[in-house]
Amino acid sequence: QVQLVESGGGLVQAGGSLRLSCAASGGTFSNYAMGWFRQAPGKEREFVAAISRNGGSRNYADSVKGRFTISRDNAKNTIYLPMNSLKPEDTAVYYCAARRGIYADVKGSAYDYWGQGTQVTVSS
Repeated sequence: QVQLVESGGGLVQAGGSLRLSCAASGGTFSNYAMGWFRQAPGKEREFVAAISRNGGSRNYADSVKGRFTISRDNAKNTIYLPMNSLKPEDTAVYYCAARRGIYADVKGSAYDYWGQGTQVTVSS
């Protein structure tokens, strides 16, 4: 059983930056591809970014390309999501997810484990 704990959320003004982290425990981290998803109030959960288990492949939602960067440190069992040029529409609860497998899948249904989420609020 893999446990995921997100951190780094908060309140920031539009144009600002935050860096999310997700620490994993309870499994062999390098066996898992990892992803970030978000859910805004009244909206469905959506894909943000994903990284393959060796870090060699990344996928991004069009809405965050060029602003967010996903990375992983397998030695620290952690993934990161630096977020730049934040917009009010980025406001959401951000969730970290892990899936057994190689590929950086964009579908939430492909993921086996989820964190509790961290709130990101971007004020205009």
